[in-house]
Amino acid sequence: MVTDDHTIQPLTTHTWEAFAELVKRHNGIFGGCWCTYFHPSCVDREPGYEGSRKMKKQLVETGQAHAALVMVGDEAVAWAEYGTPDELPNIHHGKQYLAEADAIPDYRITCIFVDKRYRRQGYAKVALAGALDLIAAQGGGVVEGYPHEVGEKRMSNSFVYNGTRTMYEQAGFEFIRSKGLRNTVMRRTI
Repeated sequence: MVTDDHTIQPLTTHTWEAFAELVKRHNGIFGGCWCTYFHPSCVDREPGYEGSRKMKKQLVETGQAHAALVMVGDEAVAWAEYGTPDELPNIHHGKQYLAEADAIPDYRITCIFVDKRYRRQGYAKVALAGALDLIAAQGGGVVEGYPHEVGEKRMSNSFVYNGTRTMYEQAGFEFIRSKGLRNTVMRRTI
């Protein structure tokens, strides 16, 4: 279970190395993505693991990539990526999302990742709460997340890259609609 020995820090050039070490420990995350998929220039990056790493580092250096890092000591053990829709336009089921959109949020939470050694201990919830706190510190607004509907059958972690509907409901989000096969649109104002 989560203990009080963690802190939340924003992803910046000062915390880049801790973030990078977490990504490296997990082979670049999801086949070398480095949590770049949702960014607009993802398709224009150099190919592969190294291209994704360079792109993410450049986005962090220019203030275009944001995440709440869960730190245990000097080690990052989880994160929740967030940003504006302009910073994170590439969401899954995007055509359906736009066709059914009733509003565009101020912020999106697009990816939550927890180190294998710390899974099933509540750190995804900590990362989500950390992202909400950092968004509030930037002035807040309408925040959307796109968690998954998890049935009785266990899903691979790669399919639950943004947490579960239940976790978002516990964090005060309201279900707006389904999106794709097992994705949802959840919303909360901070």
